[in-house]
Amino acid sequence: MKVSFQKRQDTVADTARRISASEFKASCLALLDEVAQTGLPLIVTKRGKPLAKLVPLGEPGPPNLLGSVRYKKEDDLLSPVDEIWEADR
Repeated sequence: MKVSFQKRQDTVADTARRISASEFKASCLALLDEVAQTGLPLIVTKRGKPLAKLVPLGEPGPPNLLGSVRYKKEDDLLSPVDEIWEADR
């Protein structure tokens, strides 16, 4: 007997609750609270096709510091240095 197991990969579309756009419009504030409390996404459909995904925002992470430091070029980086280094002696 041969048995094979396949790992099932659930996507957000598989696990998320689906709701029509008209139903979302009628109760959007309650649905926003529900998504925030449960942490589960909600897919809004229009004529049966996915239109938008509502997901909880979550906790803010650390700020991205990339590009936030400004520096000023004071010297010409290519000009010779007047100081004699120990390695040059």
